[in-house]
Amino acid sequence: MRAYLATSIGVACTAVLVLPLSLPAGALAASPAAPPSGRDAGVRTGPGAHSAAAAVPGSTESVPLRPLGSTRAPGGIAEQGVAAREVRPFSLVGVVWDDADDELRGTVQVRTRAVGSHVWSDWLEVETHNQEHGADPGTQERDSGTVRGSTAPLWVGDSDGVELRVRAAEEEDETGPVRPLLPRGLRLELVDPGEEPEALPYPPSQNSPETRPGAESGTATGAESGTATGTPVSLGTGVSPASGTMTGELAGPAAMSAEDRASSAANEGLTELGAAEIPALTKAAVAAQQPDVAAKAYAAPRPRIITRKGWGANESLREKRFGYTSTVKAAFVHHSATGNNYTCKQSPSVLRGIYRYHVKSSGWRDIGYNFAVDKCGNIYEGRAGGVAKPVLGAHTLGFNTNTTGIAVLGSYGGTNPPAAATTAVAKLTAWKLGLHGRNPRAKVTLTSGGSGKYGKGARVSLNTISGHRDGFRTDCPGSRLYGKLGTVRTSAARYQGR
Repeated sequence: MRAYLATSIGVACTAVLVLPLSLPAGALAASPAAPPSGRDAGVRTGPGAHSAAAAVPGSTESVPLRPLGSTRAPGGIAEQGVAAREVRPFSLVGVVWDDADDELRGTVQVRTRAVGSHVWSDWLEVETHNQEHGADPGTQERDSGTVRGSTAPLWVGDSDGVELRVRAAEEEDETGPVRPLLPRGLRLELVDPGEEPEALPYPPSQNSPETRPGAESGTATGAESGTATGTPVSLGTGVSPASGTMTGELAGPAAMSAEDRASSAANEGLTELGAAEIPALTKAAVAAQQPDVAAKAYAAPRPRIITRKGWGANESLREKRFGYTSTVKAAFVHHSATGNNYTCKQSPSVLRGIYRYHVKSSGWRDIGYNFAVDKCGNIYEGRAGGVAKPVLGAHTLGFNTNTTGIAVLGSYGGTNPPAAATTAVAKLTAWKLGLHGRNPRAKVTLTSGGSGKYGKGARVSLNTISGHRDGFRTDCPGSRLYGKLGTVRTSAARYQGR
């Protein structure tokens, strides 16, 4: 993702700014009062759709863009948008369009009105996020017919007013300045992530045990051994079918609801199904459970991980089946580009918003990232299928096979990532890569599925812990976070005892 900040232009890490109200609330164009569409109601269509269209928490309101002004590009309007209007409450915004292969070459800006106020934010930049995320070409997910082009989502907090403008970039050709055609079917997506689950695993964790790099961790007691939430059971690497194949829904205890069985399915070797978190586990305990000699030698402590159940993922939204690759060779680090205007208590809401945006708005089978990390260092399970398994994600176009994707919530082009976040990334990558005997400081050769930066079939040498920009032409994970990856690699290797 390009390094836009989800703040007012030129101002870093601010909350919604108070401005004089340009339009009284009653003068805003009213939002249509028609019943919600399938996307609004949270009912997925296409592959994996549930037969029962039951209402689910949260909603997505989709608003078509209209021409603004008189500026034209060859064959179309060069500026489109949504006039200031009242809408149903939402907290996250993005723009989608019909053809995922089309590029939005231009700028996207939005301003919002906080719920219960009569003031508007400043104009905020939305990351245009062209083609750099998503499933690899030729996969079932990419060829499902449901995938749309989309910007990055932007977290704006509780809002009930919105205004949007999309402007085609001015470019030069042999005839002089020109404006490229905007993609067809541009729509503003307003996402309400729904209410918080009743019992979230907070206050924020520091991911005990705090095993210092290089420190001895051969014994475990109390919370360090995971006994606070039950006796640790077999970890397992969960190496699964051939690269990119889909498997049926995994079975769980019949006494649990279907949603609870699906939530964190395949984590049964880590903690009880339906649990809100997977407890931390010491290096010695992880090593004792590893069948592979190389993995046993360089096992790392398992950090505490908040499950999909813990952050409130509604499992009826996603594709029911799971996709796996054969192993995990590398980790790609991202920033979510959703901005830094969130508290750690809001992290589950941000995740639910991203999840709904990826599935309902962008047409993906599930959230794209395998893991997420917030600014307080909390680690979250991302795409369903099991945190210890090589789940096929949709995070780094061309390099999703045999890799895992980790998104740090926020925008880190001009803002330094908190130490808690980078420490959590080091702990997570040490454990996840350690399950497969991978050295965090080494190089690995990956085969591109076609990324724009590397042609399909190209064999590319990359760091075992890479930034998104290493596999695609993008600023993601932001220059400030990218600059910390050397330290992350060193720390991760030390957690493995290297």
